[in-house]
Amino acid sequence: MKRTKTKRNLIIFTVMVMLSGWIGIFADTLITGQEQGESLGMTIWLALPLLTAVLLRIFAGDGWSDAGLLPKFRGNLKWYASSFFIYPIVTLAVVLIGFAIGWIDVSVFNTTNFFKGFAGGLLINFVINIFEQSVWMGYLTSKLLKLKVGDIWLYVIVGTIWGFWHAPYYLVFLPTEEIKRVMPMDRWFLVFWAVLVITCWAVMFIEIFRLTKSIWPLVVVHMVEDALFESLIFGGHIEITHGREILISPWIGVIPALFYLLIGLAIRRYRLKSECNKS
Repeated sequence: MKRTKTKRNLIIFTVMVMLSGWIGIFADTLITGQEQGESLGMTIWLALPLLTAVLLRIFAGDGWSDAGLLPKFRGNLKWYASSFFIYPIVTLAVVLIGFAIGWIDVSVFNTTNFFKGFAGGLLINFVINIFEQSVWMGYLTSKLLKLKVGDIWLYVIVGTIWGFWHAPYYLVFLPTEEIKRVMPMDRWFLVFWAVLVITCWAVMFIEIFRLTKSIWPLVVVHMVEDALFESLIFGGHIEITHGREILISPWIGVIPALFYLLIGLAIRRYRLKSECNKS
């Protein structure tokens, strides 16, 4: 009975996640004069998955025991520290690789402006990612774990739902100028490419969540990721050779995605070894 209820609630949750952005887009058609990227529709897109998860927990019998809302610092400080530094370290490595092979130009990099942009983006992205990680780790991942979904399917399901939730953002909300700056490509191709990249990221996020039993290290890692890329890429501090973005872009390139996938698999191996030692 509990398994059936969990499956039912996951279906309801997934449907609302997939509709959230389109509901937001429809809301934006009713309101004029909004600034692109800061509209009511974007707020609906961001908030509706969390609202759905909360309502399912309150009224549909999901409860709160698996939500990962406690920080659980004890024994997890190394994961909090890792969460802060994973994206900066990988990004630095990717930029150095790109620079060494002539695919990334760092001559436009301004240290002061970069760190101002990065620091300035941390707080707002911390708040935003409480919404996101309460949904992707605190609800979706935790419920799939209750269903004892195998690891590969767990990564694929979370990565796919999380990725396609971004579709309205890439198709409508994200300004064309920012797409050109990040990766000049067709918007629909960007959607499907982003799903692949986010699925690679999901392995790392899921494994940290499984080790810590808390969403807060993931709030930290996602906060740093968003603030870092907003400052570095959208801030124009590096220039990537045209046509090489799909390979080397620190945000959505093949090389960094593989780095994050390998890190996720290494964390998984650590988790399995720890579980084996405890048994």
